[in-house]
Amino acid sequence: MNVENNSSNPAKEGTTKNILAYFKSPEEANKVQEKLKDLGVSDIQVDRFNKYPLGSADQLMNPLTGDTPSQATLTLGINAGQDTGILVSTDVSATGMSDGGQNPITGRDIILGTVVDESIFEKARLLIKEGDGVV
Repeated sequence: MNVENNSSNPAKEGTTKNILAYFKSPEEANKVQEKLKDLGVSDIQVDRFNKYPLGSADQLMNPLTGDTPSQATLTLGINAGQDTGILVSTDVSATGMSDGGQNPITGRDIILGTVVDESIFEKARLLIKEGDGVV
């Protein structure tokens, strides 16, 4: 099937681009957020994310006397049900078993998400990289 693109216009003015950047600390992300605001960007959000959706356990449990639903509860302190705990227990962080390269922990658990005008996209991307962010 041959499909032709008849649009000869480059990107229209006013088009936007999304940026997702990862940082090691909220302070780094907030500094970049302020610089992006100085560029005129208003749609910015900074948040922390976790690969385990339920977070960590609020209390320590004794494996001899307490109810331990999974290995992940013991090794990572993950507050998960039995089904989720079994899946999380297969993670390299919980088992320590790996043939190399499977551990995704980078320390970058702060995400900055923004929508910028295409005309300032490259400038915004450079500001993020200068602030030790990874795009």
